[in-house]
Amino acid sequence: MNEEKNTEELSLFLKSQGFFLFGVGYIKDILENSPCLNLELTRDLVYGISIAVPLSSIIIEEIKDHPTRTYLFHYKRVNILLDNIAIKTASWIQDKGYKAFPVPASFIVDWENQYAHISHKMVAYKAGLGWIGRNNLLINEKFGARIRLVSILTNMPFITAKPIKKDCKNCKACIEVCPAGAIGENYKDFNRLACFEKLKFFAKKYSLGSHYICGICVKACKGNLTSSK
Repeated sequence: MNEEKNTEELSLFLKSQGFFLFGVGYIKDILENSPCLNLELTRDLVYGISIAVPLSSIIIEEIKDHPTRTYLFHYKRVNILLDNIAIKTASWIQDKGYKAFPVPASFIVDWENQYAHISHKMVAYKAGLGWIGRNNLLINEKFGARIRLVSILTNMPFITAKPIKKDCKNCKACIEVCPAGAIGENYKDFNRLACFEKLKFFAKKYSLGSHYICGICVKACKGNLTSSK
């Protein structure tokens, strides 16, 4: 089957590039609910490749009640790394005769509604990389929320993963630390506006430029990682 061969070759390609946390999901429903996509061009790109890069635990642990400039630098460089591998993967796919759209790792298209081209976390969810946590982020079992994501949309057929049937259970660490009070019991209760207002406050107070970042709930969500190794 082409799907099996393509999946094996994609895995070998990404691992050869130094990336080991990735998956593929069937994303037709996400495409149809992404208002910033040009569906005339992307309607048939129903396979979503999700690639994740773990953030540095030491840099994350430096965060206390506001984002640090070290975290800002790390955040920007990881996004560049993700964009580079997305472009390389798209080129690899196109060389095989298929279509591919490397979605930027961090790029808002509609500022008023805070929409990107597509939700990276939902692609990652469909690709089996984790679940959507109370903090409205993709939660990976090993790394928690301490990851950054990028997506490549394609019509190249792959064996697709199934979403992980897990959740945050009784953990409410992110609710307790959120400086905006934006996190509720369910990710659908997340107050996006309150979060964004706090990010704008941080950007201005700590000279972060146009980068709206926080990292406090990311720090609170550690996954299964330990600091003893």
